[in-house]
Amino acid sequence: MKQRLFVGIAAIILFTSVNAFSAPEPAVVPKANQWTLNVVFTQPQQIVVKVPGIRKPQRFWYIIITINNDSGKEVPFYPNCELVTDTLQIIPAYKDTRNIVFDKIKRRHKRKYPFLESLEFADNKILQGQDNSKDLAIIWPDFDAKARDISLFLAGLSNETVVVEHPTKKNADGKPEKVYLRKTLDLQYSISGDESLRKSGRLVFKGKRWVMR
Repeated sequence: MKQRLFVGIAAIILFTSVNAFSAPEPAVVPKANQWTLNVVFTQPQQIVVKVPGIRKPQRFWYIIITINNDSGKEVPFYPNCELVTDTLQIIPAYKDTRNIVFDKIKRRHKRKYPFLESLEFADNKILQGQDNSKDLAIIWPDFDAKARDISLFLAGLSNETVVVEHPTKKNADGKPEKVYLRKTLDLQYSISGDESLRKSGRLVFKGKRWVMR
């Protein structure tokens, strides 16, 4: 009972803080020097992989995105991708340094995506034009089985940024700390299926939006 009460209080504090900190919206009309990559994304899928050093096979979720640069120039690419649940869990994209999980995903999709790349080993620049489009796999470890809604936040697809003042934190001079936000794609899903039958669960797409985060 005490644990549930603590979680409830933590959730209230978090959402109160979020509401108090009103982040700006992305620009409707971007400035001349701003760019945003074109993005096409697949339905999230599950995959179970035996990871060396871990006795039990591990469950992962992944999407494949195809990005295309039509900005008229070469642009930098430094992605940061997080999975956030409605149970307050934040999971960064999986760093598959040995490529074990990615290799299994690539074999699964080799016909449709023969040049599929792993997100963490992608080049840090995207060349101009359709011929230089990239297919990238983004992978996350399994998330809280009690979650009923999640968001996939994909940052690094745009150079639009903004600096705002933190509503509560102060720097050494007593002034509000600066918070740097960047334009981020938010993909929203609900989870169907019983939490005890994880392998039969699927994510249902609810919508997408661009946010400053």
